[in-house]
Amino acid sequence: MNERLHSVLAQRGIEPESLAEACDVDPKTVARWLGGRVPHPRHRFRAAQFLRVEETFLWPDTPTRTGRPGNGLGTELVGTYQNRASVPRDTWLTLLQEAQKQIDILVFSGTFFAQSNPHVARMLAERAADGVQVRLCFGDPSGRAAAIRGREEGIGDTLAAKIRASLTYYRPLLPKGDCEIRLHDTTLYNSLFRYDNDLLVNPHVFGQPASANPLLHLKRVDATGWFDNYAQSYETVWAGARPWTPDEEGTATHGQD
Repeated sequence: MNERLHSVLAQRGIEPESLAEACDVDPKTVARWLGGRVPHPRHRFRAAQFLRVEETFLWPDTPTRTGRPGNGLGTELVGTYQNRASVPRDTWLTLLQEAQKQIDILVFSGTFFAQSNPHVARMLAERAADGVQVRLCFGDPSGRAAAIRGREEGIGDTLAAKIRASLTYYRPLLPKGDCEIRLHDTTLYNSLFRYDNDLLVNPHVFGQPASANPLLHLKRVDATGWFDNYAQSYETVWAGARPWTPDEEGTATHGQD
């Protein structure tokens, strides 16, 4: 069974019949692909284009179109998005709801994360109650890194205000003790959103808000790939971050963008 093809179809909300139509094949053919049969090269190419993933992710052991066997590069890349705003809301919700081991978030403000899903705090609390490790790491609104990033984006102190507003959504998580929230004062090259072996990487382009920048969807293959490099960077930032103490920092009781 091709678990990767199954997973991508489910995450994209695409029926096998739609993939068959895009590749101009019979639905029974797609069923055989899902069962483990490897498509012809032209069908692999069209399927990967339609699903917005790397061909080598869906079929890592097949020769590339240049005739050379796959060397493992790019096999972790499930898909790319032109910008973070183009990631379907259902993708965020599905990844959060299906996480079984860990959820790690690294952002400056992450305002969109709560405002696109008003129930995010409750959902995170539920995952934590089920044994999922939940760690949220936001920028320190009084820190040097947030001030520099605000100047680079041309919004000045607005970024610090957005961080404080975003944090208010997560205040209910603190008394439960199931989720950890920390503040970092680190230069971020990427925002990171990890759900078990799925990782959404949102690179930061100088002078542009994170929402306007591309997003990469990675799925862990082994310990030598991109996934683990990004995951290790999260651990480094997390280790240097401090616990969030809202009462001491005067965070507002309700947030607004």
